[in-house]
Amino acid sequence: MSDQRILIAEDNENFRRLLLFQLKHLGHTVITAADGAEALEKAEAESPALVIADLNMPRMGAIEMIRRLKEKRPDIPIIVITAYGTVDSAVEAMKIGAVDYIQKPFEEERIKLAIGKALELRKILTENLVLRREVRRMYDFSNIIAASAGMQKVLELAEQVAPSNSTALLIGESGTGKELLARAIHLNSQRSRGPFVALNCAALPDNLLESELFGYEKGAFTGATDRKRGRFELADGGTLLLDEIGRMPLALQAKILRLVQEKEFERLGGEQTIRADVRFLVATNMDLKALIKEGKFLEDLYYRISVFPITIPPLRERPEDILPLTRSFLSRFCADMGKPVPRIPPETEQALCSHPWSGNVRELQNYIERAVILLRGDTLTLDLLPEIAQEPARDRGKPDAPLFRLPDSGISLEELERSLLVQALERTGGNKTAAAKALGLTRATLRYRMEKYGLLGPGADSEERTE
Repeated sequence: MSDQRILIAEDNENFRRLLLFQLKHLGHTVITAADGAEALEKAEAESPALVIADLNMPRMGAIEMIRRLKEKRPDIPIIVITAYGTVDSAVEAMKIGAVDYIQKPFEEERIKLAIGKALELRKILTENLVLRREVRRMYDFSNIIAASAGMQKVLELAEQVAPSNSTALLIGESGTGKELLARAIHLNSQRSRGPFVALNCAALPDNLLESELFGYEKGAFTGATDRKRGRFELADGGTLLLDEIGRMPLALQAKILRLVQEKEFERLGGEQTIRADVRFLVATNMDLKALIKEGKFLEDLYYRISVFPITIPPLRERPEDILPLTRSFLSRFCADMGKPVPRIPPETEQALCSHPWSGNVRELQNYIERAVILLRGDTLTLDLLPEIAQEPARDRGKPDAPLFRLPDSGISLEELERSLLVQALERTGGNKTAAAKALGLTRATLRYRMEKYGLLGPGADSEERTE
């Protein structure tokens, strides 16, 4: 057995020496303490891989020591030993964090097996903590790429809503990163230790969506041979993301409304009302207000889920993010494939920034992953991005004559953008759908930019034209 630093907390000097001898014989480095208080001090100073503690010690017993140690070092497993073992004391010690319970006297083989299991558990706990830290780092708001003003505003709003229990509505085209943002909100919330459960409402047939969300009892329908917990129940204490909610059938929307309001439900085929403490995040790439007008989405549900809307702009409207995202994907995929990170020549940069990216960040990620697979040199050449390389030069931002000539005196981009919005609205008589089409925007993006420049006006939502 490999050398592992083990802390013994035992007030009986003779037994402490015996245990010290046994553990050294097994090849471990041993630290000793005469009571729980001294054990806590040495655990902090020595960072042992395992603690073996007598249940009854002066100054501080094992129960109090376990509580305090678990608060500071949840990764250190604890084995409790006592000559006065009872079922009650064993249960109490295990409930608060002990991984095993051994009664004196015991054979060396028994303590050897217990230590082996505890150290294996320590390895798993350590790997889990490292993974949790890595996930938390990945989804920390400061590590989400946001060079553009639009994405900086998105992250600012997400940081504001994360600590609350309010429902956030994430709006954006497919591939813009709605689930990434949802995970970041969850991991920066008070529910970060709870589960994050996602359900894509567009990925399941209507007849399976309800059972997947609510679960079912045995015998609820043909094929229901066992009870199954639904996604809502699995998210208890954490966050449930309802992705693509605009594609949810109307009949189920009414049940979702109750779920969001009351946080209670019944499994299919069940009669028991079940409550769960769940925070809702909702995502869509559809115009829910337009669906309401078409009778395809419940207005009451919309107002319940749109407590805090966040609109994520498409990648083509935030070109400042394209190259930072490209470099991030290159670093990740090159590390995974054991390749050096290539440089990006100017012609590739220009092509990347001029591509329309209809698939948004997901499309860019896929292109870069494939390029890294094909990469043989130290340069990200255009031939590694064949779809972009085959685009005509004029489509890559190289027109024969510029669409707009920059005045010698310069111009404010914000003033230009506002002016174009006003012109498009005037030309279309205020029809937002037509104005969005004229500017090459989605209707949701047009509304976002109108709001940005104060062009919606008071009561805009209730006074919109029928389009």
